Amino acid sequence: MNGTLAQTIDAFVGSFNDPDLDKVMSFFAEDAVYLPGKKPELHGLAAIRAEFAPQFAGRFGTMTFDVYDRVIDETRRRATIRWACRLDLTGDNGRRAMPLLRWFARARYGGRVQWHGLDVFHFDADGRISGKFTYATFRLPLWEAAGNHQPR
Repeated sequence: MNGTLAQTIDAFVGSFNDPDLDKVMSFFAEDAVYLPGKKPELHGLAAIRAEFAPQFAGRFGTMTFDVYDRVIDETRRRATIRWACRLDLTGDNGRRAMPLLRWFARARYGGRVQWHGLDVFHFDADGRISGKFTYATFRLPLWEAAGNHQPR
């Protein structure tokens, strides 16, 4: 991968927002580790792809990430981003989403919800993601209507 870690992070998040699962996976090293916010660590491209696949298939509606902050350490090959994940389950955006999720989000929040979190990234010598560690407030009681929180 070419460019700075900041450029890589921007392109990686952009690929999530496109959404383009193949492009997202191209950022990971073969032996990458991914710690989702709710499950045990996953190892390797196949396991990581399987974890991301439902999101890219629209199982949660249209999902986008807005990055509020980045902390980049080029020397140690580390980066952290603080983000809001926004789900849109209105209209066609939610038609492939899980029915209970769609119903709850629409009934309680008008179909648009968000939560906040951060990702810690480790990069290998080639600039590929060797570790992605996610920490988020994604449990349903912590959802809030989209647009109610702005970064400080």
